[in-house]
Amino acid sequence: MFPEYTRSVWSDVVGQTRAVEQLTHAAVAPVHAYLFVGPAGCTKDEAARAFAALLLTGIDDGGTRDARLILAGQHPDVREIERAGARISAEQVADIIRNASLAPIEGDRKVMVLHEFHLLEETGAARLLKTIEEPPASTVFIVLADQVPPELITIASRCVRIDFSPIGESTIRQVLRDEGFTERAATLAAQAAEGNLTRARVLAADPTLIDRRSVFAAVPTRLDGTGATVVATVLELNALIEAAAAPLEARQAQEVIELDERAAAVGEKGGGRKQLEDRHKRELRRHRTDELRSGLGVMAGSYRDALVEQRAARPDSVAHAVRRIHQTLEALERNPNELLLLQSLLLDLPSLALLPAPR
Repeated sequence: MFPEYTRSVWSDVVGQTRAVEQLTHAAVAPVHAYLFVGPAGCTKDEAARAFAALLLTGIDDGGTRDARLILAGQHPDVREIERAGARISAEQVADIIRNASLAPIEGDRKVMVLHEFHLLEETGAARLLKTIEEPPASTVFIVLADQVPPELITIASRCVRIDFSPIGESTIRQVLRDEGFTERAATLAAQAAEGNLTRARVLAADPTLIDRRSVFAAVPTRLDGTGATVVATVLELNALIEAAAAPLEARQAQEVIELDERAAAVGEKGGGRKQLEDRHKRELRRHRTDELRSGLGVMAGSYRDALVEQRAARPDSVAHAVRRIHQTLEALERNPNELLLLQSLLLDLPSLALLPAPR
């Protein structure tokens, strides 16, 4: 009789061979805290759940009851902390410290997964340091961050750091093909996603991707120095960005249905609905920012092409445009009013419409 197929806990971790090897070895004799560092969409979140499953079950089998619950984010001994606002506040840190002190519910070990800790307030970092440094013997911390900002350096020094890299374009393309997307959709999404598998999945389901990128690319040729054109252009871009969220919203609606079905099956009320809704809001916010970043990158490419093709009567003004776009990209980190930020940018950009044709 053939043995039943076992699904690895690492099945959803893509393109991170070295990190998986490090964590597999670490699970044999784990320490008190780990720091996973890598860009959004690199599957470090999936790796955190996989590592937690390995820590609690001791075996690489995603089919066990505990592993299934952990990988779904529903195990009572794996507490995942998501930020409630723009940053992780001191109040949230107090809740983390309190939960870390509680005994495990089902086993002899619990795992605290702290998401997006590059957005931790400095005051919160100071309060959390001692708990990260000397947690209860039964608690293991997994801290996730896109990068290590100054306020996280001291905490980082108390953790074993595991680095995650952006996922290669060819790997993302293969994953999308395996998930049933067409070759064309997989290729375009992989190119536009910049190593972010989560974003690539949304883009692959978006039939308007090519048209949207074309509109952004054409913005420099539409500018004419008037505020009316800038306002009209910004409104059009904003409408495109909002429409681009449709595939993500469809996926989120399906997740709500599945959550309700699971809750009904076990007779629960709520069943994590609030947490799911909060996560969906964060996903939509991040998707919007990613769309704007991607579009601005396409705009910068139009200006760079004008320089390379020697179509710029004033190369210095075109170089200034590229710098201004990059400044705007950096400003997005501060959660500004995006429409005003975009209007300010376009008012300051030169038009490519009147440049000489390529030689």
